[in-house]
Amino acid sequence: MSMDKLNAELTAFIDGLYEGEKKVLVFGEGEANAPVMLVGEAPGEQESLLGRPFVGKAGKNLDEFLEGAGMERSALYVTNTVKFRPTKVSAAGRTVNRPPTQEEVKLFVPWLEREIALVDPKCVVTLGNVPLKALTDRRQVIGSLHGQFMDLNGRLLFPMYHPASVIYNPSLKEVYRRDLLVFAQWYKKIRSFAHKT
Repeated sequence: MSMDKLNAELTAFIDGLYEGEKKVLVFGEGEANAPVMLVGEAPGEQESLLGRPFVGKAGKNLDEFLEGAGMERSALYVTNTVKFRPTKVSAAGRTVNRPPTQEEVKLFVPWLEREIALVDPKCVVTLGNVPLKALTDRRQVIGSLHGQFMDLNGRLLFPMYHPASVIYNPSLKEVYRRDLLVFAQWYKKIRSFAHKT
C-alpha cells in the first residue's frame, strides 16, 4: 500500500464519519523511508490552513532545535496522532485549539499505526503526552520518560516534550535541547552506518 492510498482511505473514512461537517485533514510529510518519524499531537491553526504538519510556532521551535542538533527536517518524516485540528470557541468568541479528546485519539491510532508501518522508521519520536500515550501504555507520562530510548513493538521509541511546551514553559528549553542532543548522537551513528553500507 502507498501513503497516498492510505491517506485517501482515511479521508473517505473521516468524511463518512463526520458527514455534513468538513474536516480538514493534515497528513504526514517527509522522506518516504525515513529512519526517524516524529509524531506530534494534532494540527493547529497554521497547519490546518497550510495543510502541513508543524508549520506554526511549535514547528518553528522544532526546526530550530533540529538545526541546532545538526539534523535536517527534510530527511525525517513528520506527522500527528490526530489528523484534524481540534477546536473550541473561547470566552472571547474565537475559534481556538484544544487538546484532542480520548475518543479522537482512539479513532486515529489504527491509522497512525498503519502510517508507521508504511514509513517503517528505525525510531519513532513522540512529541508530548498525546502520541506517547496513544502508542504505549496510557499511564505513561512524558515527565518521567523523556530523553530515553524505549521499545515500541520491535522498533525504538524516543519520547520528547512537545516543542510547544517550550513556548509555555521556557524552563523546559534546556531539557529539550539536552534530550535532542542525546537523540542526535544516535541519529548521527545510524546515518554514518547507512553511508558506509
